[in-house]
Amino acid sequence: MTPAGFFIDGNLLLLLIVGSVGRDLIAKHRRLQEKFAVEDFDLLIDLLHPVEQVFVTPNTLTETSNLLAQHRDPERSRFFDRLKFIIQESKEIVVASAVASRNNAFERLGLTDAALLEVITAETPLVTVDLDLYLAALAKGQDTAVNFTHLQNL
Repeated sequence: MTPAGFFIDGNLLLLLIVGSVGRDLIAKHRRLQEKFAVEDFDLLIDLLHPVEQVFVTPNTLTETSNLLAQHRDPERSRFFDRLKFIIQESKEIVVASAVASRNNAFERLGLTDAALLEVITAETPLVTVDLDLYLAALAKGQDTAVNFTHLQNL
């Protein structure tokens, strides 16, 4: 069964933005060059293609924006144009920080990840490269997360 949509973590949102601006830029972005290759961008696109919606939280968007800001122009401006497009096209789910901070994983994983853990379901699972976040998501249910690293290794 195909989920209605996916939440994606900040690392994968960064990969999505940078790769969609220019596949060659993945190797040039310092936060991506060690973890990801062009094939990983293609894998992410293939995973997201059949779903109706990509879901984001304000926390994930902020984290991604901060990582994009570390890159210089002219690419930086293009990254932010693409981020703006993704913000318009995705469905943003707001989790109050007070709610996220009460999540059991807050102290271990931080606010961004705790907010994601509050909203993921089997119908809207999380795709992540973060093992700790993945394991915390699985505690909510077997179908609430996809470990992108497993897909990379296939």
